[in-house]
Amino acid sequence: MTIPAERLGQIAHRFAELEARLASGTLEGAEFVAASRDYSELEPVARAAETVQTMRAELAELESLNDGDPEMKALAEEEITRLRSELPSAERALSIAMLPRDSADARPAMLEIRAGTGGDEAALFAADLYRMYERYAAEQGWRVEPVSMNASDIGGFKEIVANIAGNGVFAKLKFESGVHRVQRVPVTESGGRIHTSAATVAVLPEPDEVDVQLDPNDIKTDIYRASGAGGQHVNTTDSAVRLTHLPTGLVVIQQDQRSQHKNKDKAMQVLRTRLYDLKRAEAHGAEAEARKAMVGSGDRSERIRTYNFPQGRVTDHRIGLTLHKLDEVLAGPGLGELIDALTTEDEAKRLAALGE
Repeated sequence: MTIPAERLGQIAHRFAELEARLASGTLEGAEFVAASRDYSELEPVARAAETVQTMRAELAELESLNDGDPEMKALAEEEITRLRSELPSAERALSIAMLPRDSADARPAMLEIRAGTGGDEAALFAADLYRMYERYAAEQGWRVEPVSMNASDIGGFKEIVANIAGNGVFAKLKFESGVHRVQRVPVTESGGRIHTSAATVAVLPEPDEVDVQLDPNDIKTDIYRASGAGGQHVNTTDSAVRLTHLPTGLVVIQQDQRSQHKNKDKAMQVLRTRLYDLKRAEAHGAEAEARKAMVGSGDRSERIRTYNFPQGRVTDHRIGLTLHKLDEVLAGPGLGELIDALTTEDEAKRLAALGE
């Protein structure tokens, strides 16, 4: 898609204006924060636009040359050929940079993994997925903090919830929501037969407090004794917290901490995140339908990926991509390859939609 020269000029003017405002030293507080956010969002667009402008100007200048020197003419033609071959890529990069961004892309996220069909094997697979995301997060320089977990008897997770904080967490992980399937011989299987199990992954952007206003009258709070794994304090103090959001019926249970107050704080954090996800789903319903395209809806009922251990391969069903590097995916780097492919496919679909 070719961006008109007038639009490139507008981008450059707006970026220069923001630079001047930030350099003036007159902005304070919320005004400074807003201008800084606008600057950081516009900067990649402005840099891409500057590259396209420079290449177009060089190409126009070379094409207008009327030099009689054969050697200079040959050099000019060589440079013209190079610019003509590279300009489409630069214009595509600009078009991608100009695509509307999900307002939640830069936010931290809440990762929820739950064992599905498959009993103990599904719980072990849920733990494998959690470690995969931990390793990928470490590569990205993100911080992972478990919020709650329900461990199985043999070292897996029936459920685990964690916060992931860092730059662009939701943008990278948002396509991970869905049903992940594993095919392997379970450690609990003596006959050596391949079993299929599943785990559900949900990635939710974390809201700011201003995004979700919670009315205390809308929340029913129950305090009770914790149960299950958790140490000596279990069943000795009323520290577990269950929050019920009456308007939506959402229920959050938190019992990992010894302190009732800490459990309530974490439960409120989870509740706020889930309410924000509901709010986003309602606001972007039509857009979400349009963006199902190849990367899918992200619906937790949708099978998105299969991890086949006997064949050492991982297949993402939404884009038909198979990588024969299961170990690398579970270790982190291979997961990055899948995420990049999903992001590229999403960008291609949105670019095509703009051109329709």
